[in-house]
Amino acid sequence: MASKKTVTVKQIHSGAGRYKNQRDSLVGLGLNKVGRERTLEDTPAVRGMINRVKHLVVVVEKA
Repeated sequence: MASKKTVTVKQIHSGAGRYKNQRDSLVGLGLNKVGRERTLEDTPAVRGMINRVKHLVVVVEKA
């Protein structure tokens, strides 16, 4: 069985003062403080959340 693809995202800007849907996307990604990193399964839902907050996060690595 093939291994699942993952994506690592790092929060580089605060969610303070942002729209609620952007703050909710950060929480959904497991990010809530600047500098936090999370490795997540690369799914369309995760990609959509990353796209919504692309100005607040950076994709560190694609595995």
